[in-house]
Amino acid sequence: MIREHGYSHWNGQFIERRWPWWPITRLNLKLAFRRKYFRPVFALSFLPAFFFIVAIYISERIEDFKFMTRGGRLVLFEVNPNFFKSYLASDFLLFMLILIMVFAGAGLIADDFRFNALPLYFSRPLKKKDYLVGKAAVVAFFVLTLTIFPAIIFILIKMLFAGNFSLLRSYPWLPLSIIGYSLFLTLFFCLYTLFLSCLSRNSRYVSVIVFAVYFFSDFLYAFLYNWFRRPFLSLLSIKFNLQQVASFAFRVKPVQPIPWFWSLLTLGLFCFLAGYFIIRKIKAVEVIR
Repeated sequence: MIREHGYSHWNGQFIERRWPWWPITRLNLKLAFRRKYFRPVFALSFLPAFFFIVAIYISERIEDFKFMTRGGRLVLFEVNPNFFKSYLASDFLLFMLILIMVFAGAGLIADDFRFNALPLYFSRPLKKKDYLVGKAAVVAFFVLTLTIFPAIIFILIKMLFAGNFSLLRSYPWLPLSIIGYSLFLTLFFCLYTLFLSCLSRNSRYVSVIVFAVYFFSDFLYAFLYNWFRRPFLSLLSIKFNLQQVASFAFRVKPVQPIPWFWSLLTLGLFCFLAGYFIIRKIKAVEVIR
């Protein structure tokens, strides 16, 4: 005789782990590196770091590169706070970060919505905040790998080539500026990517949005500034605001005569609204245990 067995509720005990978000991060990192063309793009992202290391070497061996000097002064390379600001806020590095977000970040939440995986996540001993931390850690890994680590290596290589601590004696606050701005970039890109990943179930659409929002903001600023010539229009550009905050962090004169805190306020408002939307979107998911 065959009996039909229906659903029976499980009454076992969940085991809580110390870092419940780590499996999410590990899985998404593996998926990112398996994507087509991602590895060449990620490798290309280190190209500026290579040239900056070469620049440090040239600055310490300038007698062998006299064609790069004019009037006894270093024209192209001088290792100072502006040197680090030029790397961390360069157009190319910010572009590569956006490109990495397109490959590795667009589907972080969109794919889970597409396959209705969120209820499965939360039916396990995983809190919603742990889920978000796991997804954000993927973005943080790539941003920190391309910002804080190369910049700290620049300082070490500079001291190694120079044979002294003159850089840190002249700018003792420089490591804190590097750490602070790198963490700021990490926070922004985490919220930027996860927010846009919440907007659609299709990761391809999100990839286009991640790319388009960044460049459209810059295009809109350039278009309006060409007509009205108002410096405050530059606040419309994500890239400009990030570079403006970098100017403050490294105590460098900004490109536009706009107080840095306006850029910080603009980005902060975006991050607040993005974070609020992400939390609301995740909290709306029904949890079945």
